[in-house]
Amino acid sequence: MTSESWIAALFALFVWWFSTGAILLAVRKAQSPVARLALTLGTAPLLALAVFAVHRASAVDDLAGVYFGFLGAIALWGWIELAFLTGIVTGPNLHVCPKGRPGWERFLRAWGTIAYHEMALVAALIVLGLHAQSAANSVAFWTFAVLFFARLSAKLNLFLGVPKINVEFLPAQLAHLPSHFRIAPMNALFPISVTGLSFAVACWLERLFSAGSPAEAAGFSLVAALTALALLEHWFMVLPLPDEKLWRWALPAPKTATEPREDAHGL
Repeated sequence: MTSESWIAALFALFVWWFSTGAILLAVRKAQSPVARLALTLGTAPLLALAVFAVHRASAVDDLAGVYFGFLGAIALWGWIELAFLTGIVTGPNLHVCPKGRPGWERFLRAWGTIAYHEMALVAALIVLGLHAQSAANSVAFWTFAVLFFARLSAKLNLFLGVPKINVEFLPAQLAHLPSHFRIAPMNALFPISVTGLSFAVACWLERLFSAGSPAEAAGFSLVAALTALALLEHWFMVLPLPDEKLWRWALPAPKTATEPREDAHGL
C-alpha cells in the first residue's frame, strides 16, 4: 500500500469517528421538539452541499474528486441519520413493542418505527446509483452503498438478537426502539453478515493493490476502511468491548450505581 492509501484509510477512520460523535452531540444538545426540528432544518444546507459535492465530484476522477465524493456521501448519510435521531424522519410507529408478540408482528412493528427513514435511504441510494452509471468517479455511490447495506445488516441483527446492545446511542425521543430489539447469544444472520463484510473488505483490498493511479488507490482505500469499520461495528454487538468510550465526549454522562439503568432490550 502506498502512503496515499494509508492517508485515505486514516482519513476515513477520522471522518467515521468524528461525524458519528458530532451527530450524537448535536442531537443530545437539542432537548426540546422545537430544538430538534430547528436542528434538522438548520442543517439542511449541509444536505444541499452534500448533493452539490457528490454531483461535482462525479465528473472528475482525480484525487480531490475522490475525497469530495466520499465526504459528500458521508454528509448525505449523516443528515438523514440526524433527521432520524432527532425523531423528525422515523416511522409511523412511536410505541413500545408489547411483550410476547409473535415474530411477524414484532417485525411489522419494528418496520413501522423506521419506515420513513429507510425509504429516504433507499431513495438516496437509487438516485446515487443512477447518477454513478455515467460518472467518471463513483466513490460517492460505493461509500453510500457500504453504509446502507452494513446498516441494514446491523438492524436485522439487532432485531433477530445479539448479545450486546448499547442503548446509550439512542436519544430519549427514540426510547421505544430498544423494545423491538432482542438480546440473544447469537442469530443465524450474524455469521453471514460478518462473512459478507469480510469478503467485501478483501475485494476492496484486491482492487486497491491493483489500482492504476493514486486517485483509484485512495478511492478503494476509503471504501475498504469504511467497510472494515462496518465489520468492526458488527463485532461490537457480540464482544464485551466498551465501544461507547470512543464517543464518550458526545454521549450523556454515564448513570451512577444509584440510578436505575435501562435494560438493554427495553423489556
